Amino acid sequence: MPRIQLFSDTTPTPEYDFPRPERLITGNPQRTTWHHFTNDSGEVFMGIWASEVGAWRIEMGSTEDEYFYVISGRGRLIAETGETRETREFTVGDAVIIPAGFKGTFQVIETLTKHYVITERKA
Repeated sequence: MPRIQLFSDTTPTPEYDFPRPERLITGNPQRTTWHHFTNDSGEVFMGIWASEVGAWRIEMGSTEDEYFYVISGRGRLIAETGETRETREFTVGDAVIIPAGFKGTFQVIETLTKHYVITERKA
């Protein structure tokens, strides 16, 4: 039977990574992920993510959306789609949506921590 779960109910092992060299723009920020939940179909992922200062290129898949809520720090997303270049900054308390197909830059201006929900629809 499905049950209600708080993030504080689990203590996931942190996973550490760095942006791939071909995507790195500035710095070499260590990123830490505490993955708290995956649904039964493997299409929804939730957890906490943190990153040191830096910037790297990101590309969301055509079936992948992300919602996140900033817990601490400050960042910026720069969309680079066609000739359009949109820049949005976010900080503590902001809720952000990165839609499927987004291409651009993720920049961490001040060490950033966020709660995230990623959906990845099966094709």
